[in-house]
Amino acid sequence: MSYENTNSQCVINTNKLNDVDKYLARVPKQARASLVKLRKIIKATVPDAEEQVSYQIPAYKYKGMLVGFASFKNHNSFMTMSPPLMKKMKDELNKYSTTTGTIHFPFDKPLPIKLIKKIVKARMKENEDKRKK
Repeated sequence: MSYENTNSQCVINTNKLNDVDKYLARVPKQARASLVKLRKIIKATVPDAEEQVSYQIPAYKYKGMLVGFASFKNHNSFMTMSPPLMKKMKDELNKYSTTTGTIHFPFDKPLPIKLIKKIVKARMKENEDKRKK
């Protein structure tokens, strides 16, 4: 497994992987357990979601793109794919490092399961509402 530098962040060189299991197999052990748990939470919350690798990261589709995740050198990222949701939940997310549509989870801290489920459900609703329009 290798890391490559991209804009001062390190990402896994996935060599265009097309399978989430293959992606996870290449993630360092310290990060993998957290991503496996994140995957289980997403799949349990949205059993009908389509799992895929998109832009070289595991991603889930449910009536459109839903969420994704990736491993970086110093953290795992959970991509909400929704800047409006991130703004709406800013108070709940203030103890995490975030970007416009992504939450960073350190390897050495437990995942906030309730928060992740809440985000996934909110993203489902966003996608369902978009489909209705």
